[in-house]
Amino acid sequence: MNAPVASPVSRNARFAWYAGLAVLGLLVGAAGALVQAAWFPGGLLLGLLATAGLFYGGLRATGTQTGVAAGGAGWLVAVILLSFGRPEGDGVFGGGVGELLFLFGGMAVAVMCTTLSRLPRPTA
Repeated sequence: MNAPVASPVSRNARFAWYAGLAVLGLLVGAAGALVQAAWFPGGLLLGLLATAGLFYGGLRATGTQTGVAAGGAGWLVAVILLSFGRPEGDGVFGGGVGELLFLFGGMAVAVMCTTLSRLPRPTA
């Protein structure tokens, strides 16, 4: 039997990756929320492509589904906070099909990237 291969990335470096992906998720979520409403339907596609790039990149950069979850958590926090609006009535999401497509489309992309199989780690 082969001995288990030790991960070439230290634990602290992996946590730094996850924190960086969460911050990047906040930025992508906020940018996507602003762009999807400004240039509908092109902005919606651009926002979803950026979201897919974040999630897939997190999967490939860390090699684990936790990379997708870290970026997804940041993305979801940004989208939820921007959907609340302010007491004065101002809000980023005005209500409509574009906002729902961005929210549900982003969640669907996160689930798809999380369920992708991982690449095997090189042994040498």
